[in-house]
Amino acid sequence: MNYTLNQLRIFLKVVQTESVTRAAEELHLTQPAVSMQLKNFQAQFEIPLTEVLGRKLHITDFGHEIARSAETIMEQVHAINYKTMAHRGQLTGRLKIAVVSTGKYVMPYFLADFIKAHPGIELTMDVTNKSEVLRSLQNNDAGMALVSILPTDMAVERLDLLKNKLYLVGRIKDPPQRVADPRKTFPELPLIFREKGSGTRQTMERFIEKRDLRVLRKMELTSNEAVKQSLLAGLGYSIMPLIGIRNELQQGELSIIPVKGLPITTTWSLIWLKGKKHAPAPQAFLEHLRQHRAHIVKEKFSWYEGY
Repeated sequence: MNYTLNQLRIFLKVVQTESVTRAAEELHLTQPAVSMQLKNFQAQFEIPLTEVLGRKLHITDFGHEIARSAETIMEQVHAINYKTMAHRGQLTGRLKIAVVSTGKYVMPYFLADFIKAHPGIELTMDVTNKSEVLRSLQNNDAGMALVSILPTDMAVERLDLLKNKLYLVGRIKDPPQRVADPRKTFPELPLIFREKGSGTRQTMERFIEKRDLRVLRKMELTSNEAVKQSLLAGLGYSIMPLIGIRNELQQGELSIIPVKGLPITTTWSLIWLKGKKHAPAPQAFLEHLRQHRAHIVKEKFSWYEGY
């Protein structure tokens, strides 16, 4: 046996995602590189670790056994790294944050300087929809979460980071300059919704229900990126967070349609269960944010104030 730690890491990610393509995306590697490392790793075993049925990759029972052993090895490697860095006086530990899907345009900017200053910290940022984020927080799978709508059925503490603005957006070259009446505008527009469980969908539906608007439902999509690509293709319109469409607005590919009652403004907040005792790494991160969040907002999100 002559496998490497890198091969173990890649194989574990393939097992977790059951996909070479998704593993490559999450590891920030090319698909051919992951395929080659997986092939070299499998060649060292007489029993198959994976098999392809149809077009889907499946992990064999033996593959799952090897994955469990590989996970133990990687945990030991992390422990060695942590102990080495701790001996040098460096901050170590794990920081796991659950992030609602649109929050991926926000959270990295608040993490960057902290992670660079503390290379001994292992970061996991789980990006999914609001329902899954809150479930992860409730089950203590994640120590904290980034949301734009605070939960009403969970006792949490919070640290506000940034305003969240949502506008009606579509591909239109010359949007009307004066604010339109939503009762006249919305029935004429094919609307694209996020999936159930999404905070963006919840905000959009509240706006529609509060004003008793008639709407033309066009489709339902499971990510902010999918909605954006559909708008770019001219398939419809949607109420979207400004944070995720900066480039498209600046390049003139999408436009904000002025409508009375918009933008809807909420707040991006980092939340955690009330009374939670944070480990040193997440506690240090919270202190970092309290000291530097105003500077981060000014430096990274100054463009935001123009809308």
